[in-house]
This record gives sequence, C-alpha cells and structure tokens, in this order.
Amino acid sequence: FSFVIFAKDLPSPNKLTARDSSLSTKIYDRNDKLLYDIYGDKNRALVNWAELPPYVKQATISIEDKDFYKHKGFSVFGIGRAVVSIFLFRDIQGGSTITQQVVKNTLLTSEQTVTRKVKEFILSLQVERKYTKDEILQIYLNEVPYGGTAWGVEAASQTYFNKNAKDLTMAEAVILAGLPQRPSFYSPYGTNPKAYIARAGDVARRMR
Repeated sequence: FSFVIFAKDLPSPNKLTARDSSLSTKIYDRNDKLLYDIYGDKNRALVNWAELPPYVKQATISIEDKDFYKHKGFSVFGIGRAVVSIFLFRDIQGGSTITQQVVKNTLLTSEQTVTRKVKEFILSLQVERKYTKDEILQIYLNEVPYGGTAWGVEAASQTYFNKNAKDLTMAEAVILAGLPQRPSFYSPYGTNPKAYIARAGDVARRMR
C-alpha cells in the first residue's frame, strides 16, 4: 500500500528519452574546425553509441555497477548497505546501481531523503522494464557529471582530452570512468589535481 502512495505522483520513465538535455551549441568553420562551444552551466554532447569503444562501457560498469547486466535495477546488497547507513549513521547515500543513478540524475532531485530513495527504487524497476540495458547505459553515459561543466562522457572526453569519446584510448577511458563518483574531487582541474590517478588505478583493477 505504501508503494502505491509513493508511486502516485512519480514522473514517467518516458521522460528519459523525451527530455531536453540542454545540449551545447557548437559553431564550426567551413573545414569542420570547432570555433565556439556555447553552453550554460552544463556542457553536454550526446555520445555516438555505435562508435563507442567497448572498454569505455566496460570501465564504467566495472567501477560503478559490476552486476549491471545481471540485476533488475537494484542491488540487494546495495539496498542493505543503504538501510544500514540510514539507520546507523543517518546517511541517505550509497547502494545505487547505474539504473538508480540514471533515475536520480534525470527524473528526480538529488535531495537526500528516505522518500526520494523509495521513489528512486520504484522508478528504477519501471525503467528496467521499459528500456534495454544498453539503452540505460547509454542514457547514463550521456547524463552523468564528470566534473566542472562536463556532463556526459562525450563532453568529458572533449574537455579533458580534446577528442571525441569514440577516439578515447583505454587509459583515457579508465580515467574518465573514475570521475563520476566524486566529480568535483577527482577532476584534474579541481583542488585535488592528482586525486584521479589513484581512482584510475581502482578502475583498472576492477576491469582486470
């Protein structure tokens, strides 16, 4: 019954593919050289999924949600860990799968409340029923913050390596995959410019 109450006014999962992603405006010269990249507080560009190297996807899955292709939108272990954090430490964080992060970043606010976590859980189940795993991962890679104004792996690739995501090397993909957990901390342009190195090592170990 309580689930019905929580689900009553939830946003539709359809908004994941119908929403305005506030893409940046790019101006090129006649030789396709980028002259200007105009955006507000979020620099976002959609990734070319078909051309994205498999190790870009693998790096993200290995560090963010190793069982992504096995679960139905949530991790039993993750939920248990979140419940312990809530009741023992009053910390409404942790335990989020890639699907839950997609829901949080696109359909809900980032407020840290039990109510929001319940809504996140319900919406994650709905999203898993509506979209394939590849579609969910693609949405994640287009929407997750990578530090500063770079939102999505395409914008992050251009920001940090001055290239399209399809041209990323494995080492570069490993570095980018580690940023979303704490983008302001791990960004090479932040106050901890070397913090990303140890994080990249964690990603590489997970991939191995």
